[in-house]
Amino acid sequence: MTFRQGAGADAIRSGRTALGIELGSTRIKACLIDADSHQVLATGFHDWENRFEDRLWTYSIDAVWAGLREAYSGLVSDVYDRHGIRPGSFGAIGVSAMMHGYLAFDAHDELLAPFRTWRNTNTGPAAAELTELLGVNIPLRWSVAHLRQAQLDAEPHVGSVRFLTTLAGYVHWRLTGRRVLGVGDASGMFPIDSATRDYDQALLDRFDARTGGDLRALLPEVLVAGQDAGSLSPAGALLLDPSGALQPGIPLCPPEGDAGTGMVATNAVAPRTGNVSAGTSIFAMVVLERPLTAVHHELDLVATPAGDAVAMVHCNNGASELAAWAGMFGRFATASGTPLSGDAVFETLFREALDGEADAGGLMAYNHLAGEPIAGLDEGRPLFVRTPDSRFTLANVMRAQLYGVFGTLALGMRVLADEGVTLDRMYAHGGMFRTTGVAQRFLAGALNAPVAVGDTAAEGGAWGVAVLAAHLGSPQPLTEYLDERVFAGAGIRVAEPEPADVAGYAAYLDRYRTGLAIESAAVDAL
Repeated sequence: MTFRQGAGADAIRSGRTALGIELGSTRIKACLIDADSHQVLATGFHDWENRFEDRLWTYSIDAVWAGLREAYSGLVSDVYDRHGIRPGSFGAIGVSAMMHGYLAFDAHDELLAPFRTWRNTNTGPAAAELTELLGVNIPLRWSVAHLRQAQLDAEPHVGSVRFLTTLAGYVHWRLTGRRVLGVGDASGMFPIDSATRDYDQALLDRFDARTGGDLRALLPEVLVAGQDAGSLSPAGALLLDPSGALQPGIPLCPPEGDAGTGMVATNAVAPRTGNVSAGTSIFAMVVLERPLTAVHHELDLVATPAGDAVAMVHCNNGASELAAWAGMFGRFATASGTPLSGDAVFETLFREALDGEADAGGLMAYNHLAGEPIAGLDEGRPLFVRTPDSRFTLANVMRAQLYGVFGTLALGMRVLADEGVTLDRMYAHGGMFRTTGVAQRFLAGALNAPVAVGDTAAEGGAWGVAVLAAHLGSPQPLTEYLDERVFAGAGIRVAEPEPADVAGYAAYLDRYRTGLAIESAAVDAL
């Protein structure tokens, strides 16, 4: 055949590429970029969903590998369709996934319990004990909270645990044989010392004194962005590509969590910057200039992929309830004889929300499909609430739904504001920001800060971890690399907070906070 010409095809043939794979909560995505220009060359994906089994949120390990293979196969097909090449190798690979959770293995590398995801809220006693013991906030979803809760519950498998990791760490381990983790993902397992960019040894000692164990021996080795994290093994290549076309020996960057790759994707790794990632969950990451003055249950202290301290506001519930409402309206369009694509439904509803009142007309939307620790909820009950004098219009309904996505996040961000943390700009990414100027504008009003959305917003963390793979071995620090080589001249759209939106969202949030009692009652009653 005749090879197609172009910079992309040339980069693929010469191996000047970086492949990023991210396992998100509803989609596994593969993204191939040109390692020099960082432009997207091809993508592949696989949709999946967590399952609620034995009162725990999980994904099966078989589903992990089936999804990875489908996403990779789709990427290879996309490369062929776009560039006329079937790639067998890449310049580098990076793996990212949902942070936190519990994947525990025995001495024979056998999984001891079903994967417990970040979404589980059964770890309350352990999180409370560890927060008091360590003097830092240990959220319910952190890996050490899952481990400690299993110990407190005397689960039979606990004595056999020899390795504990995250989903990204697990996939990387199976691909390379290396039990390592990027510092950003590691910071969601156990607290990190910003000076050493490693687990905080003093806090490890406190944990070991309480439990009589050696926690460090169970945890992955911590690496920072740019460090060697091993290479694709022959067995790992076959896991991704059973056809055997993918060649081993490709270097991999440290595996990272979706929070860290979101920061990279939005160039929010320097102090006084932050980012918001909106998907099934929603979270904000703010790079700190100084330590916080107190412990706050609403805030995690985590790290950028380079190891700098970050305050994280993590909410278990994001845009899933919004998507359910859009699906209902999409079905109405089809039933009426005027079917619309999913993107067209979102576009129409989002544009309608712009005509809503600044406070959403007195309507309230709670997106709590799962428990929400910041809101004090162990379980979720999605609710839409109005009073007899609320203005029940489509525009207000959709504005309330969009406001509701940011509700719990805004509660946590108010805590940071009270700590005196200031922001020059927040960057946002995720599918809900594809409709220009709607969710972005409302988020600016919710946070009372400028919100920027770049051209990579829709690609998100898969592109971010591909950039980390391209950065592998670079002599430049990550912040400098992003500023000078990735985002120089990149197009971004900035929404300044509009005073009416700021005041309107503040009124909405006051009602939202008061209405949390309705949520608690619903959990008790339903």
